[in-house]
Amino acid sequence: MNLIYTIDMLYKIKNLYLLITTVLLISCAEKKQETVQKDLFPDGTEISKWFLDYSKINPSDLGKFYDITDYGVKNDSTLLQTEAIQRTIDEAYKNGGGVVVIPQGTYLSGALFFKPNTHLHVAKGGKLKGSNNIDDYPFLPSRIEGQSIEYFSALINVKAVDGFTITGNGIIDGNGLEYWKAFWQRRKENPKCTNLEVSRPRLVFIWKSNNIQLQDVTLQNSGFWSSHYYQCNNVKILDLRITSPHKPVKAPSTDAIDIDVCNNVLVKGCYMAVNDDAIALKGGKGPWADKDASNGENTNIIIEDCEFGFCHAALTNGSEAIHNKNILMRNCKVVDAKRLLWLKMRPDTAQHYEYITVENITGQAHSFIYIKPWTQFFDLKGRKDVPLSYSDHITMRNIDLECDIFYDMKITEYDKLSDFTFENIKVKAENGDYDKSIINGVTFNNVEVNGKIID
Repeated sequence: MNLIYTIDMLYKIKNLYLLITTVLLISCAEKKQETVQKDLFPDGTEISKWFLDYSKINPSDLGKFYDITDYGVKNDSTLLQTEAIQRTIDEAYKNGGGVVVIPQGTYLSGALFFKPNTHLHVAKGGKLKGSNNIDDYPFLPSRIEGQSIEYFSALINVKAVDGFTITGNGIIDGNGLEYWKAFWQRRKENPKCTNLEVSRPRLVFIWKSNNIQLQDVTLQNSGFWSSHYYQCNNVKILDLRITSPHKPVKAPSTDAIDIDVCNNVLVKGCYMAVNDDAIALKGGKGPWADKDASNGENTNIIIEDCEFGFCHAALTNGSEAIHNKNILMRNCKVVDAKRLLWLKMRPDTAQHYEYITVENITGQAHSFIYIKPWTQFFDLKGRKDVPLSYSDHITMRNIDLECDIFYDMKITEYDKLSDFTFENIKVKAENGDYDKSIINGVTFNNVEVNGKIID
């Protein structure tokens, strides 16, 4: 009996051992798979679940609807109705918040100012159209071109309004033609004139606001930048269409999305075609910009599943930027960009562009990567030494692109480039030349230019 009992116990122990081993193996395999599937920022930190939530906001969940036509606004595209539309916003605010609705029709307005717990919904068939008279945009403390100065209000102004949303399938139109003509006339009179010499409003300006979401609307024909986000955290820009013409009249400086001292920004599913940069990362300029509290860094920016039509660059760092980190652009199509990636090295500003990855891109651009000094409006303001600018840990991979110039770079002794990786790239270029000496520590892995692999 003892022998039988012993054999039985050994058999049970063996089965228990096999069971434990199997469970451990399965657990290890799952952990290994989980590790492989982790989504990481370029510096190796894990991308938070916030970036994986692409759900659209239902405006009905945001409170009472305030249709502007219920508050005295007429469906008349020629009648300026700023005051009546603003009264609608104020009424929503006074009653604890709600959604201001632009219904079907075209409504002309100057600068509008949204308040806490108010939102904007532009219905399908509805158009909010900006006045082409700059007097309809008050001159107020603002932020423009890396400076905290007084400037003209935008059409849509949002300051310190956490949770603000713009929803709907309608259009916000800047009506910018007269501003564009004025700019080119001034440029004809003085080829060195600055952007700020010709008074022009932006379309959307959101400042010091967190948990922002814009979805589905069309932004078009802005007089100046199309949308500008300054000192904001947690911004989602989903399925927007942002356009301005580059012919027959060029719409100058109509950047689609300007991200300025922001943390956690998701740009997903957007179409952008503008007569300047599609997405520009900004944050300050000047010889002491890094000492100015109104300036700062952009961190954790993801741009994915977007399409770029005509633009000066799909992704630009600068020209007013001091620090950009953890920038990820992926799964995008570039149709007619002047540049895929542009690193503007501004010689009067200390800059650091680090941990930037551009991956899974197809299409066409004039330049694959463009890195050169940005000397327009250069001013050291009396500083004796020239600030140094750094770009490092830049990765471009899984890209199939037709371009005119592959390696469009020319730097000075004040520009320090290091730790660049080019991987799994297929480029057809009129000029496929490259110079490894420009970058300190450059890696080419399976990079094919005009049918030849770079050693």
